[in-house]
Amino acid sequence: MILNYIKWSPDPEIINLFGISIRYYGLLFVGGLFLCLNVLGWIFRKENIPAQNLEKLSIYGMIGILIGARLGHCLFYEPAYYLAHPIEMLLPIKLLEEGGFEITGYRGLASHGGALGLIVALIFYSKKTKHSILDTVDLIAVVAALGGAFIRLANLMNSEIIGMPTTKPWAFIFQRVDNIPRHPAQLYEALSYFLIFSIMIFLYKTQREKLRNGFFFGLVLVLIFMARFFIEFIKERQVAFEDGMKLDMGQLLSIPYILVGAGFIIYSIITRRKEQTNLI
Repeated sequence: MILNYIKWSPDPEIINLFGISIRYYGLLFVGGLFLCLNVLGWIFRKENIPAQNLEKLSIYGMIGILIGARLGHCLFYEPAYYLAHPIEMLLPIKLLEEGGFEITGYRGLASHGGALGLIVALIFYSKKTKHSILDTVDLIAVVAALGGAFIRLANLMNSEIIGMPTTKPWAFIFQRVDNIPRHPAQLYEALSYFLIFSIMIFLYKTQREKLRNGFFFGLVLVLIFMARFFIEFIKERQVAFEDGMKLDMGQLLSIPYILVGAGFIIYSIITRRKEQTNLI
């Protein structure tokens, strides 16, 4: 059966209260983090980790993700503009030519930067709580893809990070951009991340005793950034300097994460085999 193309044009702004914009992006971003923390709460109770550790983790993690994602977008994708406008990099405003400023929210967050910011935050959390860094990143890895899925749904509501033109019957026409049927790349990525989250939860429930020492962390890096790498092939380039590049910035930044993830998986397997040998 051939379906009509989906015409997509939601207003990114839900409501504006006294000049403060309430947007789908912010609600989905915060909602995703809230769900992640709830799942982590269940994991921490299961692992008998003190509840106050989760409170510290939520604070460190939120700060790390926001700073990393914002700096990642500004420095990876639009360095010339933001280095010339550093205030806009740090604050959710846009300076107006006629003077004054407009509250815009943080328009531009990069998942690669958010991942790096989270890793740095987890190092500080580990030192503060004495919770093993390998164990910490393994537990975070179980829920990481869930947060990523909500961010991509937020991108869908913003009609941003759109796919290339296609004649597939499920194509979206992003009417705020143009009238061309396109791959809903944000939806592809969100569904991929929900699937990855399901895999991670299943492995945690069934194989936790066997899979330790960075295995979950390595696996989620490989799965998330491999999905990102291949989906990028059907996305429109986000910035002009990517034109003519064989691999775009998202793909180039994904490769190191995939390699690091593979390294952690190998390390975990080797460590487990050594432990088993010592028991014999």
